[in-house]
Order: sequence, then C-alpha cells, then structure tokens
Amino acid sequence: MTFAPLTPTSVGSFPRPGWLAETNRSRAKFRLEGEALREAQDDATVLCLHEQEDLGLELLTDGEQRRESFVYHAASTWDGVDMARKGHKETYRGRHNPHTVPRIVGPVRRRSPAVVDDLRFARAHTRLPLKMAVAGPMTMIDSTLNEAYDDEGHLAMDIADAVNAELRELQAAGCDVLQIDEPAMTRYHRKVFDYGARALDRCLDGITVPTLVHLCYGYPGGDKPQHEHTYPELLDSLMTTRISGFTVEFGRSDYDPKLLAAYGDRLIMFGCIDPGNTPAPTVDEVKRRIGGLLDHVDPSRVLLGPDCGLMTISRELAREKLRAMVGAARALRAEL
Repeated sequence: MTFAPLTPTSVGSFPRPGWLAETNRSRAKFRLEGEALREAQDDATVLCLHEQEDLGLELLTDGEQRRESFVYHAASTWDGVDMARKGHKETYRGRHNPHTVPRIVGPVRRRSPAVVDDLRFARAHTRLPLKMAVAGPMTMIDSTLNEAYDDEGHLAMDIADAVNAELRELQAAGCDVLQIDEPAMTRYHRKVFDYGARALDRCLDGITVPTLVHLCYGYPGGDKPQHEHTYPELLDSLMTTRISGFTVEFGRSDYDPKLLAAYGDRLIMFGCIDPGNTPAPTVDEVKRRIGGLLDHVDPSRVLLGPDCGLMTISRELAREKLRAMVGAARALRAEL
C-alpha cells in the first residue's frame, strides 16, 4: 500500500457509545451480554467506521469497539494464560497499584484468532483501507503475571510467535496496515535492547504489508507521561528490525521533531493531537505542529494521528480533535 502525503488516521481506539459500555481508562464495562452485546458491538463498529469516513480519515480502524481491553482481547485467545484466576502485580512506577492481571501459567500458544473476525466485519462495511492493532510481546509481558517462564526473553519469543500467527491471518484476510502496540518499550529500554527488538522482528516473519509499532510516552485520561528516556536510543534499536515505521507522540510533548530526521526512511505516524480530556486545538495549532516535522521528514513518509487512543474522552471531543487534524492535513497538502 502507498500513502498519500500526510494521511490522516488514528492509533486505533475510539470512544464507545454510552449505550454500549462504560469506559474506565482503557477498560470497558459492557452494558449487555450474549447476542445483544454482539449486536450492539456490530452497530457501534459500523457507526465508528462511518464517523471516520465523515471526518475525512483515510486509513480507518474498527474503533476497537469489541475490546474490554487490548491486552485481554489477545490473551483470552492463548493457551498458557489464566484469565479466570488473575494475579496481583506491581505496575510501572506504581500506577494504580495493586493491579490485577492475567497470569502466565504455561507455555504461551495461540489457540484462536483475536481480531481477524473484527477485521472481516469492518472490511464488509467500508471501502477505505483498514489498520488493525495487536498488543506486542513486551506489553503483554508487562500486563501479565509470569508464573511459568524462568527466562523473560523466552516468554517474549513465544508471545511473538502467537502475535505473528495473528498478523499472518490478518494479512491474508486483507488488512492493509498492521500495528503492534508496544507502550512497554518506552518504559524499559534495556529490555528492548536485550530481547524486545528481536521479539518485534519475529512478529514480522512473513509479513509484507506495511507495519507500524506504536510507541507511547504518555497515557490518555490525564496521567502524567511515564518516561525516563526520549526517542532516539529506542528508535535506533528498532531500526535494526523490519518494522515499516513508528507511531510517535508529539501532540502533548515538548520533543523537537527534528530528532525524527534520522528515521525518515521509515514511515512516521506523527502524533499531533493530545488524546486526553483537553480542549480541541485549532487547525492552525495543529498545522504548526506538523510543519515542524516537515522541515525534517518527507511528507510522503508521514501519517497523522493522535498521540494515543481516544477511548477515554467523549465522542464529540474526539470528533473536534480529529476535525482539526484533518483540516490541518488538507491545508498543508494544498501548500505542498
């Protein structure tokens, strides 16, 4: 797939309608069960696709309307994971501790698809290109309690094999772009160097469509950024992999986009919108933010999106923010 300059898209998640679920941070508490829930999730997905088209996004997602959480959605399809009897784990920098997480109790093996049917449903309801996201090995390790593996690197490789099987099926089903969500990479650079980059590369075996790795230095919902490092040392390591590009966040950071000049032979999905509960920016504000990047990276290599998922804010605020982003993309294209 080739991209138009400054293709507007999203990280993946969109706010869920109030009649479908109550969202607490990145977790959803669905209001229905059984067949009624499946029907409501179908309706919410179609609505989300149509809203993206109306807003002018050019690379769509299914809005992740079916997911309780992006970790649970994948882990529930793997052998070796106990989803029923969860464990307690201290999370990075003590956020929201104690945290209840699935337990790794045996060898991790993919048992069934996680989002392949979600892709097929979305494909039946839009003609525009689709991007689907799955959680990556380091993030799955960070969001589970390992009680089975002596070597965390070995666990990462088994998870990478499970992710790779999912990506291969998504590719075969017609997914245009594949995204691996790896916010844990920004928390643990040493683990990236030790095994994370290698595990990411294993996820890509046999994948020929464009791929992105989502790297997050902050969180929606108003939390402070959770980082000790900045992008260059992380991106330098990931340049050794076959990943097509990086999703990076500049919408709510003070990072200088000139640091991305060194990675301009890859795709850059440039986060230019704060995904949290803050006022929507103006088109001119977003234009200036993107313009700082275009001094250093060819626009043909740039996609635009929010810094992170939009699931924690209201639907109207999400629309306002995306309208500003699309407006900035169109204005800048006219000037190129």
